[in-house]
Amino acid sequence: MTSALPFDDFRNLLANLPAADTAAETRVRTLFAKADKPGNSLGRIEDIAAWLAAWSGRAPPAVTRPLMAVFAGNHGVTRHGISPRPVAATANAVELCAAGGAAINQICIAYDLGLKVFDLALHIPTADITEEAALDERGCAATMAFGMEAIAGGTDLLCLGDLGVGNSTVAATLFAALFGGGGADWAGPGSGADTAMQARKADVVDAALAFHGGHLGDPLEALRRVGGREFAAIAGAILAARMQKIPVLLDGLAATAAAAVLHGVNPAALDHCLLASLSPEPAHAHAAQRLGLRPLLDLGISHGEGAGAALAAGLVKAAALTSSGMAAAVRG
Repeated sequence: MTSALPFDDFRNLLANLPAADTAAETRVRTLFAKADKPGNSLGRIEDIAAWLAAWSGRAPPAVTRPLMAVFAGNHGVTRHGISPRPVAATANAVELCAAGGAAINQICIAYDLGLKVFDLALHIPTADITEEAALDERGCAATMAFGMEAIAGGTDLLCLGDLGVGNSTVAATLFAALFGGGGADWAGPGSGADTAMQARKADVVDAALAFHGGHLGDPLEALRRVGGREFAAIAGAILAARMQKIPVLLDGLAATAAAAVLHGVNPAALDHCLLASLSPEPAHAHAAQRLGLRPLLDLGISHGEGAGAALAAGLVKAAALTSSGMAAAVRG
């Protein structure tokens, strides 16, 4: 980072976001209108194709290098007994992905998606957010910058997911900081918390909000105080994709919370994003509504790993092919 304060570069980017290519979007919608079919008969498939065109600048659109990026982080706040899973489960899940045995591996094979899984210093959990900031500003900004590098190899559709024991509690805290409310409003079952554990999660959220007090009004400050590494990296990846005109599919509670941080800085920051699916976590539907995100799928998936985004990528690829194939027929 070159500015005096680590977050300044991100604030500048968020203040100067590239706009959609409305001409490309119009061309796609016009081609669908000219096709030999009833008007709007393909429903959201037409909308997805138009969205792809708007944010890639290609009409008709194409998806030839889709990428699934999964960011994994660990959290010091897990010491409060907020997850039924041990912290080691995060690293185990990363290793399973590396070995090709995770659910996300199979979905990526099915839809011909590239896959990158990022281990964000799993051996060094972030600080306990009930007692101190998860990250300092420099560390948070560096993690955002690292997330931006997810697109370095080139992609034309970025799918984002997460892994992290305890990160549903962290997401709940971020949502409360950004949207208001307390632990009882945002904490849910996560990866299988019983009633007593959910109550602990809510208490942890409230304790973190009380500790950080008036410092949570700025979304980026909230990210570094009550977020985590996977949240920061996903926020960076979303922002990098916007600057490079790459459409994004979001999946899961953590990715949605990371997106909410950017939305808090600039409400237009998520215009290039679609929400892949809703998890059963009640807070997810609530947050999606606040962000104006309507899911493409509703399969009851709470697995993590970006499984919903990878599944939705198949739908997006189909929309692109439908648009280009029908456009060829119209021109013929």
